[in-house]
Amino acid sequence: MPLRHDPRRGALCMLAAYALFTVMSAMVKHLADTMPVLEMMFFRSAFALPVVLLIAHRGGGIVLRTRRLGGHALRACTGISAQSLGFFSLTLLPLAEQSALGYTQPLFVTLLAIPFLGERVGAARWAAVLAGFAGVLIIAVGQGASFGAPALGIAAGIAQGMFSAVTTMLVRQLSSTESSSTITIWQSILMAAFAAATLPFVWVTPSWGTLGLLILMGLVGGAAQWLLTEAWASAQVSAIAPYSYAGLLWAALLGWLVWGDVPGPAMGLGALLIVGAGLAILRTERGGKGKV
Repeated sequence: MPLRHDPRRGALCMLAAYALFTVMSAMVKHLADTMPVLEMMFFRSAFALPVVLLIAHRGGGIVLRTRRLGGHALRACTGISAQSLGFFSLTLLPLAEQSALGYTQPLFVTLLAIPFLGERVGAARWAAVLAGFAGVLIIAVGQGASFGAPALGIAAGIAQGMFSAVTTMLVRQLSSTESSSTITIWQSILMAAFAAATLPFVWVTPSWGTLGLLILMGLVGGAAQWLLTEAWASAQVSAIAPYSYAGLLWAALLGWLVWGDVPGPAMGLGALLIVGAGLAILRTERGGKGKV
């Protein structure tokens, strides 16, 4: 898909994408009391697939031919691990706190770029990483996490960021020979297949109302993915990436409206450190191509 050089369109698509991702997360949290995480993941992947195929078709055609099926499978494994950890974390934490922990991905990308890509990480990026993880600790303290559900939720949220970062590294490696549409299609197909393989062990027959929500969750996730693709195709990453942090505002607002969760000072300070760290890393990547 050609770059349109339209930052305003990119920003609007990014804001809408993260609004829909937040709505999807709220659906997951709402359904968590009655539906297994793995079953929700199947509906998320399966019903997002038609949207992904539409994106690929609009972007120049659906191409499944690949010589790196093993790489796609590994990328799908890390992707489904990140998604399952994120869904599990949603069952245990307020929406805003879980959303904030999801933004630890750039911190782990910075750390993993050393062994994966051989990048040299300078003092500025190390400081950003440390500040980001300090934000995680502040959120944990604010949740009173020592043992029990909050601790498990926070650990799962952090692990989600780590697996998302590994996925990012694998996508960078695959992109040297594979198109973005091919990577995305194989990701969706394999993640849906992996989740489907677990259904005989976890299946809970949903009511008609719940089934409708599960299908809607997948469609909303697919629509968010389409908007995100449109955002990246509209402008430079450095111009629109900061708008992704609007997801924190959507999560705080929806968490308050639906569950009455009011983020406390620890959540605010922790999120500020995590977001600031992510923006600082983005700035150093833009200015020094990851070497500062």
